[in-house]
Amino acid sequence: MNLPPEGVDPYVEALNRIEAGGAKIVIAPPYPYIHRVAGSLGEAHGAAAQNCADHDKGAFTGEVSPSMVREAGARFVILGHSERRSIYGETDATVARKVALAISAALSPVLCIGEDLRTRDSGNTARVLADQIRAAAVGVGAGDVILAYEPVWAIGTGRNASGTMVAETVAHIRDSMERFWPEGAGTRTPILYGGSVTPDNVEELVRHGDIQGFLVGGASLDSGKFAAIRRALA
Repeated sequence: MNLPPEGVDPYVEALNRIEAGGAKIVIAPPYPYIHRVAGSLGEAHGAAAQNCADHDKGAFTGEVSPSMVREAGARFVILGHSERRSIYGETDATVARKVALAISAALSPVLCIGEDLRTRDSGNTARVLADQIRAAAVGVGAGDVILAYEPVWAIGTGRNASGTMVAETVAHIRDSMERFWPEGAGTRTPILYGGSVTPDNVEELVRHGDIQGFLVGGASLDSGKFAAIRRALA
């Protein structure tokens, strides 16, 4: 629920000047700005919603359905973000329903999974992530998703995950997708990293993290920082 200090329009203009190369830039603004941002982004980029409802229509005051997100111009939707899970109590089952509805609305879900500090320190990361992946299988079905690994313990805590640590976790994630998702999902699904990504740690993560992109948080509010992260993916 933040906007770039430089303003929405100058921000989008700055991103449009970034060479797309082989990476796609997707912007996920608050709902009221989706249509505006989607209409201003260059063809190489895309717009996403930060969330959607787990129903497609009905008496759910204040909710926004996947089909409405699509109508607004977004082609992606972030689902299961750690803040949605921790603050709003979204369960694995809720997230799975959202994934299924998003796919049926021709949206590409960016499914977030991750573990908290207690889970990481107790050595249970692989099991907890496997449980989240298995629960999402009901929603994934035959559709394609983008998976975002966001270790909650590395977000705003001052603790960072090394590239080697991320790569080890990604290996567990791909193994779980092969076990629980449709055949081939473990190899074809792009995996993003979303644990306090900044221009300072992005190059090390690109070199050693075995990831295909980033789910950028606070650093995305500054077009210059966002551009630096994008360049690291070249």
